[in-house]
Amino acid sequence: MKTLYLDCSMGAAGDMLTAALTELLPDPDSFIDELNHLEIPGVQYSKEPAVKCGITGTHIRVLVNGEEEGGHGHVHHHDHGHDHEHEHHHHDHDHEHEHGHEHHHSSLHDIEHIVSDLSVSKTVKADILAVYHLIAEAESHVHGVPVNQIHFHEVGTMDAVADVTAVCMLIRRIAPDEIVASPVHVGSGQVRCAHGILPVPAPATAYILQDIPMYSGDIKGELCTPTGAALLKHFVSRFGPMPPMRTSAIGYGMGTKDFEAANCIRAMLGETKNRTDIVLELSCNVDDMTAEEISFAMDRLFEAGAREVYTIPIGMKKSRPGILLRAMCLEEDREQVLKAMFRHTSTIGIRESSTRRYVLKRHIETMETPYGPVRCKISSGYGTERRKYEYDDLLKIAAELNMTLQEVRKLLDR
Repeated sequence: MKTLYLDCSMGAAGDMLTAALTELLPDPDSFIDELNHLEIPGVQYSKEPAVKCGITGTHIRVLVNGEEEGGHGHVHHHDHGHDHEHEHHHHDHDHEHEHGHEHHHSSLHDIEHIVSDLSVSKTVKADILAVYHLIAEAESHVHGVPVNQIHFHEVGTMDAVADVTAVCMLIRRIAPDEIVASPVHVGSGQVRCAHGILPVPAPATAYILQDIPMYSGDIKGELCTPTGAALLKHFVSRFGPMPPMRTSAIGYGMGTKDFEAANCIRAMLGETKNRTDIVLELSCNVDDMTAEEISFAMDRLFEAGAREVYTIPIGMKKSRPGILLRAMCLEEDREQVLKAMFRHTSTIGIRESSTRRYVLKRHIETMETPYGPVRCKISSGYGTERRKYEYDDLLKIAAELNMTLQEVRKLLDR
């Protein structure tokens, strides 16, 4: 299995991810030339060698109308007409700068228009918009304003679009079967923004990184930006230690600030064995529960961490009809699933067996359609790939258009 591993022990930012992934290509210079021919409004990319703690890697510079975004933690104080001062975090850690002059601002709708005009594939466009929606949703949640009222500073906006576009193109160009990342080092201490002094990670970054393993460490400063966090959340299949792999290419994407540790993201591309894991099967037999009680218990087992729950009709003592209830879970969820099974069923004993399973790599892609965003689950591996639209999204469109689910699927396929 072709696997990409991202070492985020010094956080994650769009420009650093771009640089690390560019180093994995056989001809990085031609890719930079390709980026510059995309004609993203006012954007110019360049790459340059950089050295951190004796390690040589690549630094990516993005100029917008000849101006470079000041750095991660870059703050712009502006009135957006809704008592909201927007902050952006781009291009290297811990640099604060305030502008007293006016700049044009873009809405999320403006971003969508910019992306629609890019000469990239539909898949890359969908990736860009999905990542940007994660950022906008985080800013909306943190600042308490609707997503459609979020406005972005012109330079910061195009800087982020440039980073996100490059990373999305690189991921599709490299085309790994699976992307794995380390837990994310977010930095520690505080960061200064338009609202005052805030804790690290910044609120938008913390919101995006929900359900992703992260840690603070001893380094003072902001190491993970909202853009970097959103890219990880969209593309990474799982977070943990590097799997056993035979590497074929290694890339180092450098930041500009110096720390005691090398300020870089390391990307490693290689081959791993097809993914397998061990699942536990916890089973019990019951003959004195109603169907409604069993349904309720199944929901509680899912909430406790079960990966799958199902029932099988069985015959029990004295020919009493009964139900075999089985929950599949990972070892780390065993205790919670056991507690839920004892609490919500009438059983007085639970059997456990261990099973090896072979799994396809799975991730969610968000498609922009005339009927609204539609999530699609993509499963691949072992020489096969399948796609499945999320039921809730199909249901919403079917209700709005008075169509059947099958008709909606055909509509989306066209």
